[in-house]
Amino acid sequence: MPYTNPWPRGAHFSRRLGHTMTSPAYLKSLFLLEPDVVFLNHGSYGAIPRPVFEVYQAWQRRLERQPVRFFQRELPDELDHVRQVLGRYLCVDADDLIFVPNATYGVNIVARSLPLAEGDDVITTDQEYGACNTVWSFLSRRKGFRYLHQPISLPATSRQAIVDQLWQAVTPRTRVIYLSHITSPTALTLPVEEICARARAEGILTVIDGAHAPGQLPLDLTAIGADFYTGNCHKWLCSPKGAGFLHTRHEHQHLVEPLVVGWGVSDEREFTLGSNYLDHHYWLGTNDFSGYLSIPAAIDFQAEHDWQAVRRACHELLRETLGRISALTCLEGLYGDDSFYQQMAVAQLPPVEDAAAFKERLYQDYRIEIPWNQGGVRISVQGYNSPADLDLLVHALERLLPA
Repeated sequence: MPYTNPWPRGAHFSRRLGHTMTSPAYLKSLFLLEPDVVFLNHGSYGAIPRPVFEVYQAWQRRLERQPVRFFQRELPDELDHVRQVLGRYLCVDADDLIFVPNATYGVNIVARSLPLAEGDDVITTDQEYGACNTVWSFLSRRKGFRYLHQPISLPATSRQAIVDQLWQAVTPRTRVIYLSHITSPTALTLPVEEICARARAEGILTVIDGAHAPGQLPLDLTAIGADFYTGNCHKWLCSPKGAGFLHTRHEHQHLVEPLVVGWGVSDEREFTLGSNYLDHHYWLGTNDFSGYLSIPAAIDFQAEHDWQAVRRACHELLRETLGRISALTCLEGLYGDDSFYQQMAVAQLPPVEDAAAFKERLYQDYRIEIPWNQGGVRISVQGYNSPADLDLLVHALERLLPA
């Protein structure tokens, strides 16, 4: 009996007419989140819609029905298809993309591959993600290069001002600029296109951590022009966990070494994908590739539900909420205007005696899941969040903050 794919490429989700396609109540019904929790922390790990999760499980079942056939005869073509879909989504050549479990892994690949040594500088901002800071600090101690944090003033008022502040740290020693597209501690959207263009003109490599960008921003990696750009699909794009990518400009792909050496590096491999960059990072041993294979389903889901409109509504709800919290606390925000954040932002709060205990009170008393960041709460607004969710947050802050 001929084999039939249990889930066709390009998952199709039922269309509904009218506003319900993008309403928070309808979208919440499609996610797997606990219904009694006000989930304002999409930025930490993401959340997956039920239709995408079903595709993910279908891939896992397909693998287990005939593992040899799946890994040896089918997987290369299926992953190539996903790279083509993801390449179109990111506006880049699919052959310049490899899959990684997450952006931290992607930063590790690049940081460990670059030929840095004593006398070299890597420049970053003071608003980077802790785990990736640790990567560069770890390597700087072993290789002898300096890892320097340039402060970026807040509130942010001008893209050019951010570029100029960053360049205060640049010297003839600077070999690499590493920074986030959207920062984790402050949710600030950095002007990566301008930074990459200026760095290229000065012969400086750029490494961009796009952990929070796919799904929050329309991405054109060709226009951004980073030498290396790594991102997560499992956060704001809503794919399964463990699905990310690394994009490398063609002229730098010879630098990129695999963290795990496997069959892709061997001359005995059964097939080639067309370049060492693809081959060396493809076969790292037996693994569950279902998260990567479900990326097209996540892209389809957001297209089917008019995610551009969803993002706009989330941004507006976030903007209004930041204004309400600022009026409550009389504290200045971190952003000169709403162009510096997307669906995630930090609301500054007065000092509290114990930030961890305050965060736990929000959860235990009000069932609000939200992180404490940079002297306040980092609010994520996703399509499933309603105005009532943000009303509850403001109400809780009114009750819990010191008078």
